[in-house]
Amino acid sequence: MLAGVDEAGRGCLAGPVVAAAVLWPEGQTIKGLTDSKKLSEAQREDLRGTLETLLPAGHWAIGWASPEEIDAVNILQATYLAMHRAIAALKPAPEHLLIDGNRFKAYPGISHQCEVKGDARFQAISAASIFAKTERDRLMLEGHAEFPQYGWDRNKGYPSVGHRQALEAHGSCSWHRRSFTWKPAQLRLDL
Repeated sequence: MLAGVDEAGRGCLAGPVVAAAVLWPEGQTIKGLTDSKKLSEAQREDLRGTLETLLPAGHWAIGWASPEEIDAVNILQATYLAMHRAIAALKPAPEHLLIDGNRFKAYPGISHQCEVKGDARFQAISAASIFAKTERDRLMLEGHAEFPQYGWDRNKGYPSVGHRQALEAHGSCSWHRRSFTWKPAQLRLDL
């Protein structure tokens, strides 16, 4: 059993990093399934519905790491933590993992291979990309309801101009990653 694994939200200033793992049926193809970043929000939601209908219970799982965990261990290690949580929730356990990207912290007892731009080349990873992105977007909309001043309904926690301006005006909140720099360093002149 092969599982694709991907994440969403590594480069954000706020919210969790979310990962998904998907057991992929051999030979399965879904028209239009590709890297979630290449699709509209509506297309991602449609594909998620298709995947939820197609895949048996336990064949897809979500894992995430909180802003506090990101700050404690750094974003790369928190990404691995989220991925491991998603993999651990798969039923049955996969025999091999296809990881989007160029590095991964080995999951005990399961072989893996890293694939740069794998979310556009392997449907198993594309499916994980869809689950991770849609789940993270849903979480950020929940956060937006609590903290509307940051515009997470539009920027999903990424460092947009509007998000940075809101941080200037309102400061940070409990959803923000304290270890991330959101403001460019001030240029210092020694005269």
